[in-house]
Formats: sequence, structure tokens, C-alpha cells
Amino acid sequence: MNRNPDRPNLLFIFTDEQRFDTLAAYGNSRIDMPNLNRLAERSTVFERTYDTQPVCTPARSSIMTGLTPHTNGCVRNNIPLDLNVPTIAEMVPTDGTDGYFTAYHGKWHLGDEIFAQHGFREWISIEDMYRSHYREGRDRTLRSDYHHWLVERGIEPEDGSTFTRYETAKLAEEFSKPAFLAENATRFFRERSGDGKPFLLYVNFLEPHTPFFGPRNNQYPPEDVLIPPNFGNPPNAKQPLRQRINARQLLEEGHSDLPLVTEADWRKIIARYWGLCSQVDTHVGRILDALAETGLDESTIVVFTSDHGEMMGSHRLMPKTMMFEESSRIPMLVHLPGQTEQHRVTTPVSQIDLVPTLLDLLNQPKPDHLEGESLADVIRLRKDGTEHRDVFIEWNGRNLGARVPEVKEADLRPYERELGTPQEIARTRAAHQRTVVTPDGWKFSWDEFGEHELYHLSEDPYETQNLAHDTAARGTMRELAERIKNWQKRTGDTVTLATF
Repeated sequence: MNRNPDRPNLLFIFTDEQRFDTLAAYGNSRIDMPNLNRLAERSTVFERTYDTQPVCTPARSSIMTGLTPHTNGCVRNNIPLDLNVPTIAEMVPTDGTDGYFTAYHGKWHLGDEIFAQHGFREWISIEDMYRSHYREGRDRTLRSDYHHWLVERGIEPEDGSTFTRYETAKLAEEFSKPAFLAENATRFFRERSGDGKPFLLYVNFLEPHTPFFGPRNNQYPPEDVLIPPNFGNPPNAKQPLRQRINARQLLEEGHSDLPLVTEADWRKIIARYWGLCSQVDTHVGRILDALAETGLDESTIVVFTSDHGEMMGSHRLMPKTMMFEESSRIPMLVHLPGQTEQHRVTTPVSQIDLVPTLLDLLNQPKPDHLEGESLADVIRLRKDGTEHRDVFIEWNGRNLGARVPEVKEADLRPYERELGTPQEIARTRAAHQRTVVTPDGWKFSWDEFGEHELYHLSEDPYETQNLAHDTAARGTMRELAERIKNWQKRTGDTVTLATF
């Protein structure tokens, strides 16, 4: 067991595609999340944490490196993180008895999915769908640890080669990815409790990411789920074309074997999503219990967050990729050893702040190249945060990653009058955006082709009134655009945005 108080352990748990408002600490006590709710009661709760880009690879790259996607190069899904860009596991000492034992369990989505890399000594993999994106020279016939775990239990892939996500989502919960990850984390703690070395353990759950299907599909009656307050505000003519395309796509094709036309349809998929959140919570509870049973909780910092959110019916949209709060805002809890009370931070922060914050909490030096800001004093001293700090989010064109059967492309040709020509649709899908969120509640999304959005979150928290078309808002937009320009200069962002 690690007994050096200057070298605390780190348990970093994160999910994929989990909205901020799935926990009681963020106002939703309807979802059964006893373990994460208990953790929140004795953690610093960051009420307004934003991702750096609302899609998997870019957001994960910032979580691991402390750099923006346009700096570390992971501007779209399935771009491998450059081997010369260090992760936090390469920023801590690993040699000697006081060196950190580093481990990564779960979905990675930063390239070469099943292969240990970037400073992590132990590597437990669960995904096999990214094989086509492996670097040259990687053996694409190899399979994940989770694949072999299932085969050892007598479960074979339907095609004889590779389990699809839909196949594994249909398995009993004891054979699910969350169960597998909890089993491995428990084993990890037992091994670490005897070696005396501090550790970094990152555990990433795929759930509640698509497919929105699992062993708890029926845990929540659809009539009991909460419909988002802005469900009745689908994209209108004032909204960017990309949002209107998304809404039409869902009307035509639905998602995850479900139609999405009526409120009753949406209730069914929201109920499944809630079930996935509760499933994850159960196995997070197993991990936290194992940490306590080995006594390691007394010397371990625990973080819980997600890579990005999920629209899940807000504005009648899915999945992520939007600058709306439900897509770009995430839960973030930080628990220090011995902490017994909740502390809340209301000012906006970014997931890019995680690496410098954690290095400070681990009493490790911070490299000069990090772009985030340490929140360690906010956590240690129970401060409310940096009052006058803006948070920035980027979007670098369409890329949802590998094609999956639960997402079908609709034929949009009959809707050219409503949506535009195929060329116009392709252009808007490829457009870049840069967004600023201010402490006083403004959110401005500056678009490459002029489809801007401006919301005053303090007065319009559900983003139902896009003020970008209002003449009276021009001055506010210019001021916020100037802040984005200054941030671009500081971070070397060369994307050109529309003039106005």
C-alpha cells in the first residue's frame, strides 16, 4: 500500500457520452445513481465543465494531454494521438519505489486501441471496432482483452471473428463491458495494495454511448422519464443548417432500432439511456468498494467525468457534436482523500484543465507546454473558482467515426428546398466553429460560413432563443468574437471564421 502522503494515487473514472444532468448533484434525482451520488456528496462538484470538442477522440485527447485538439492534432475522430505528444502518464515519475504504476483500462479511441502506449504500463482493452484505423504495422488480427474474456466464458462472436457493440450490448450484465472493467479494477487494487508504489489508474466505460441498448432497457418505464425542457424547441430557420439536417435525419431514420417521431418514441430511447447510466453506476460502485476494501481510498484522489455529453432529445436532436449545453457540458467530480463534504464550483471550467490540476494534486511539476489552468487551489482551498475566465470549445468538421448499424444515413434529396443542395449540406457538415462561454453567462458560437449562435445562458439556460440574428446583439457578438480571436492567437489556432 502506498504510504507516502506526497505521492497520492489517482483513480480517474470516465464514461462516454454522459450528460451532466444525469446525477443528483446536477439536478436529476430520478435516475438511480446511488454510488456516483454518494461520491458527489463528498467531492468538489464542478457545475459548469465543458469539453474541448463535443466528440470522442478530440475530447479524449485533451483529457489525456492538457492540450486543445488543434494543438495536439486530434481534431477529428480516429486520428491517432501523436506518439511525441505526452499524456499525463508520461509526465509523472515511474522509476523506483516512489514511481507511479500507470494503468489504462477501457475504451481509448486515440489510436492503436488494444496496444499499450503513451506511458501506461498496464493496458486492458475493450474495443475492436477501430482496427481499420491502426497505424501501419499493427496486427489487425489481434483482439481486445474483453474479446478473450468473453471467449473464455464460452461466448463466441456471431461472425466467428469480432464482437460488434450491438452483440455485446445484448449480453447479460455479468458479461458486459462495465462488469469486465469492474473485475479488472478490483484485481488491480488487490495487486497494488501489496507493492507500496503509488498508481495512476484510468478506467473508461463505453456506456452510455451508442448503441442505446443494454441489459437494463426496461429498468425505467418510458412514461416516467423526464422529457428535456427544450424538447419542444427543435431547430428552426434561425438555427444552423447542421442542426436542421440532424433533426430531419432522426425523423427519417430514427436511432438504435427505434423510430424518433413522437414524444413516446423519444421516451423509449431516453429510458434506455437512463438504464445504461444506472448500469455504469453499479459497476463504478464495485470499483469504489474495492478501493475502500483494500484501504487504498485513504491515499487516492478519485475523479469522475465524461468525454462529452449527449443531446438525447434536447431540441429533438442526437447524439453529440453540438455546442448546446447538453452536448458540450459534462459532469466532473474530484474527491480528495479524507474529504467528507461537498464543495461546489459555479464558474465555467474546461476538461483541458484536468492534466495541470491533477499534476498539482499529485505534487508533480507541470510542463510549460500545457494549455489548461490548474484548479488545484479551487479544490484544496474550497474556492469558487476563477471569476473572470472564459472557456473555449472547438468544432473541426464532421466526423462521427466508424460507421455503426444503429446510425443510418437518411436520403435527404427530397428535402432540398428545406435543407439545401447536396453541396450546401456537405459544406455545412464540414464547417469549423469556435465557441466561447463566459462567466457571466454568454455563449457565442462563431461559424466558418456565418451560421452563428448566441445565447444568454443566464436568462435562457435551455438555449431556445438564438440572438445571433438580432441587430441589438451585434456589439456583444463582436466583443465575444474578439475573445475568440485572442484565444486563437494564444493557442496557434489558424482556422478562419466568417466576418460579420
